[in-house]
Amino acid sequence: MIPHILLQIVVVPAIASTIIFLTRPKIGEKAGWIAGITLIYTTALLCIVGIRVSQGEIIFEQYPLGATVNFNFLADGLSVPVALTINIICTALAFYSIHYVDHRIEAIYGEVDKRTWLMYYTRFFFLFTLFSTGFMGVSFSTNLIAMYFFMEILTIIPLYFIMAQFGYSDFISRYRVALMCLFWGVAGATFFLIGIIWGYTQIGSFEISELHNLAGNPLTFWIVLIILIGMATKLAIVPVHVWMPWVHAEHPTCIAGLLAVYANIAIYVVVRVLVLPLHDELKVFCIPIMVLALITMVYGALLALAQTDVKRLCACSTISQISYSVFGVGALTILGIEGGIFYFLSHILGKAIFFSTGGILVYVTGTRDMRKMGGLWSKMPITATLWISAALILSGIPAFSGFVGKWILFTGAFQVGISEYPVVVLIVILAVMSTILTLVYTFLRGLQIFFGPLKPGLSNDKIRDPPLTMTIPLLILAVISFILGVYPKPFLDLLHSVIGLL
Repeated sequence: MIPHILLQIVVVPAIASTIIFLTRPKIGEKAGWIAGITLIYTTALLCIVGIRVSQGEIIFEQYPLGATVNFNFLADGLSVPVALTINIICTALAFYSIHYVDHRIEAIYGEVDKRTWLMYYTRFFFLFTLFSTGFMGVSFSTNLIAMYFFMEILTIIPLYFIMAQFGYSDFISRYRVALMCLFWGVAGATFFLIGIIWGYTQIGSFEISELHNLAGNPLTFWIVLIILIGMATKLAIVPVHVWMPWVHAEHPTCIAGLLAVYANIAIYVVVRVLVLPLHDELKVFCIPIMVLALITMVYGALLALAQTDVKRLCACSTISQISYSVFGVGALTILGIEGGIFYFLSHILGKAIFFSTGGILVYVTGTRDMRKMGGLWSKMPITATLWISAALILSGIPAFSGFVGKWILFTGAFQVGISEYPVVVLIVILAVMSTILTLVYTFLRGLQIFFGPLKPGLSNDKIRDPPLTMTIPLLILAVISFILGVYPKPFLDLLHSVIGLL
């Protein structure tokens, strides 16, 4: 029996971050490997936790700080699949970043002396490992204040500083976009904080397990609405989506996949904090959520179709793809919620590959303009394979995980009380049809970039697949998505053990 296993999963990456920071002159180029190996360790712990939970065990660890605030952690059938998938993505992107950060330092700061290079390189991985601590804390927290704390760690520390120092564009633009990321992230978290404090005034507890006591309270509608606004801001749902194209496109590509996780994890918070304890109270929001999700699906996809910048394409795609999970959860049926969570996990796998492949194209060709790319299949076959894999996942094509997620969430959406809400049939049919847009913008751009005649300027020997440390982690994510698409039962059984209790 491994002692304090959940605490280790949350804290060990923060310890690694501290070690990298304190010993940065000595460890130097090893910082990336330390981050990657640390995350392999916590992923292994998560696999052990997953096995125990799949056998019917619920793991609960208590770390009280006071009468109302604690850092207790819960591993059950909902938190484990979410935490495991996210940590695998963190691990893959840690190894992907080893070479990519070197490229970003050179691109931004030019030829610098060894000491300056090491300062920036170790600074990136010191910040990077904090993502895992934040994500794992959100996944396992049982206390609302603790959950808020971990959400704010993600916003204030790594997102802002990595964007400001390693993002795209010039110095002023990087800091402007970093501030935009900071302000919108804090705004969403502040709405969440207002909602949970308001709830505390009614039930006298910040424990998620006590939120069911809000049922029947006349103020519950407003408390739920405030929290939903905060989470909609993080999820970039229309009309609070305006930050996503700017922030997501200008972040360094090596963490853009994690920014997709940061936005998506809000759907887990909604399910954990609102849907499970207050399911009946949310029914009044069912149709509005589904309609806003549908609008966001279509708007984000049309926005993606209009892009010529490969990073902007990926950013606009995130707006559209997140809304599928929101659509499923908004249906408030068991299948809809399970499908929404499963698609959230599928989307972040696909988006990590999609965005990272876009980053490889920028890394190799030196341009973000897809009109200047073409015929790259012959020069970059592995990169082309990764793009196609991501397109298959995001488009919901069998036998990848995206198909399973969309199938289940749309089935659940059709189960909404049609006799009570006849308009639901039309909403769901339009949502299903919107998936065609994903197919168009992913494969159309893939054809433009990788097939046809080789564009002028791309025939030199420097145009080739990047180092294996950048491609193998992404191929592993594609294989995981394929496995989940062919055999989703273990994850679905875990999700059903919690959500099925509704």
